Amino acid sequence: MSETADDPRTLVSTRWLAERLKDPDLRILDASWYLPDTGRDGRAEYETAHIPGARFFDIDEISDHRSGLPHMAPPPEKFVSRLRAMGVGDGHRVVVYDGAGLFSAARVRWLFKLMGFDEVAVLDGGLPKWRAEGRPLTAEPTVLRDRHLTASLRRDMAVDATEVARAVKLGSHVIVDARAAARFVGGAPEPRAGLRSGHIPGSRNLFFRDLLRTDGTLKNEAGIRAAFEGAGVDLDRPVITTCGSGVTAAVLSLALERIGKSDHRLYDGSWSEWGMFPDLPVETGPAQDNLEG
Repeated sequence: MSETADDPRTLVSTRWLAERLKDPDLRILDASWYLPDTGRDGRAEYETAHIPGARFFDIDEISDHRSGLPHMAPPPEKFVSRLRAMGVGDGHRVVVYDGAGLFSAARVRWLFKLMGFDEVAVLDGGLPKWRAEGRPLTAEPTVLRDRHLTASLRRDMAVDATEVARAVKLGSHVIVDARAAARFVGGAPEPRAGLRSGHIPGSRNLFFRDLLRTDGTLKNEAGIRAAFEGAGVDLDRPVITTCGSGVTAAVLSLALERIGKSDHRLYDGSWSEWGMFPDLPVETGPAQDNLEG
């Protein structure tokens, strides 16, 4: 496997992190999160074993509880309050990992970016790769000291259902769905009750795991481009990423940044919102090429 091209603003290797574990300006976050049907508990696993110095980032708690949708982006003041209490402040460099490899960590990185924080990267291969390499783990709690943190919300990084509906009508964006193919075509039930099956009309399907190598690390630039193009995504057009609840859509967003594409936005409500409302159109079956013109 080729080595990760380290970039502290997108993705770093396990070796890069291991060499900087004692850096006083580094903050490590364990963002492990799992769907209910997996039977896994991110916080419990963190308390059993985590990378030394890591704090636990609770995706469900650090969210907008005013919304009926799962783990929507929190108000900036809540994000700042929680991160300050975790000892994350201005001037820190952040690395986020998760217990699945490369899954929910990308969502937390996207949240940091949304809040105006650029010095944040995902650990390529996450905890599984770190553990497989025999690198240090601990159950010791991390000492937390309140730090000053400022946020500046970047509203242009996210879209809501109204904006997605407009994009569908105008054909202004390529909408890319990170869910597994069976869910995208409507052949498998959604893991959340009450949602219709299918996908946003005109969207393309790129299962997020198709962006990963066999060892769980992100593919190189050529591999990323090939995956998007193989899914019928025109990379010259602006992109909206989506998934089940805004988690794996962030893996697509991370991959787009790794190939230098900046004109992409994430649909925070994703299928948890779109699939709930009967007045929003739904397609089933595989993605179809637009044959007009």
